[in-house]
Amino acid sequence: MKITSIQTGIMSLTLKKPFKTAVRTVDSIADVVIKIETDSDVVGFGEAPPTGKITGDTSGAILGAIEDHIRPSLIGRDGDDLEGNLKVLQESIVGNTSAKAALDMALFDIWGKSLKAPLYRLLGGHREYIETDITISVNDPDEMTKDAINAVDLGYRVLKIKVGKETGKDFERIRAIREAVGCEVKVRIDANQGWQPSEAVRILRSMEDAGFDIELVEQPVKAEDLEGMAHVTANTCIPVVADESIWSPKDALEIFRSKAADMVNIKLMKCGGLANAMKIIAISEIFGAEVMLGSMLEGQVSASAAVHLALSKSNVTRIDIDGPLLCSSLLNLGGAHFVGPVITPGEGFGIGVTIIPDIAWN
Repeated sequence: MKITSIQTGIMSLTLKKPFKTAVRTVDSIADVVIKIETDSDVVGFGEAPPTGKITGDTSGAILGAIEDHIRPSLIGRDGDDLEGNLKVLQESIVGNTSAKAALDMALFDIWGKSLKAPLYRLLGGHREYIETDITISVNDPDEMTKDAINAVDLGYRVLKIKVGKETGKDFERIRAIREAVGCEVKVRIDANQGWQPSEAVRILRSMEDAGFDIELVEQPVKAEDLEGMAHVTANTCIPVVADESIWSPKDALEIFRSKAADMVNIKLMKCGGLANAMKIIAISEIFGAEVMLGSMLEGQVSASAAVHLALSKSNVTRIDIDGPLLCSSLLNLGGAHFVGPVITPGEGFGIGVTIIPDIAWN
């Protein structure tokens, strides 16, 4: 089974409402999608969102990395040689983790389809579904409370609340939401690097004292400030999750060795795909740490790959794969099924995607 072509396109989707964090505001997404074709008619799909504010990868950078480096390296190779192809992919260009993630998941997709098995089964998984949180964008407390109530009414039992912007309002934001949704709903918060270490400790302790029952806090301080994050971790009872700080297996080792965080949030676009994500999961397990599996603001293709990974690993205990649920509509392309907070792998082989509609392939 030879790889005969690698094609790219743009998948544009609108959001139900603007997505706001401490670092950016997004109204729509325009992700790069890829299709790997083989001479045996097995086709693999992948996706990479341009998230310049976080990964540094723009659409042009992703397309350029694929066209100039990755495509020439993989065309003509044996599609059955998953391990060899993943090695060639990682060595084809330095950095460019989003482009690599798209090709990585497409190679895994081909592997699963050629073996006529869903990917999560091949990776050792037995769970039949996972349940994701839903993100509440950072806004004034009243608007965030309305969004939280609406999410709970739709069946979501875990809310991921964005904070870290106009930090003087953060306590009031969480107070209003907790009062509105009651104590049965889990509340996790994400500061997106928006606090200073001492400020984070003060805010988190005030939330502890108020009895807000925060499940976890993501990335309270700047990504590079592991010492500051370790200070936060040591001085709050709320579990700290590294997000923007974790890009690679090497980062995971440093985070756990320095006790900078209790957990890590793995995103395929940061680590370069499923292969490296599994290495980070294994390292976390060695340190006795559970894992959150998240995503950027992504569509169903890359989200489906993340879902299969989540279903396959028992120490992936927190799920933040809500990108498709924030879009105005879901596409009919196969892959994972998103029904409110409950996500199932779907019926297909590989990651389950069979077609991406309305794409002009190049």
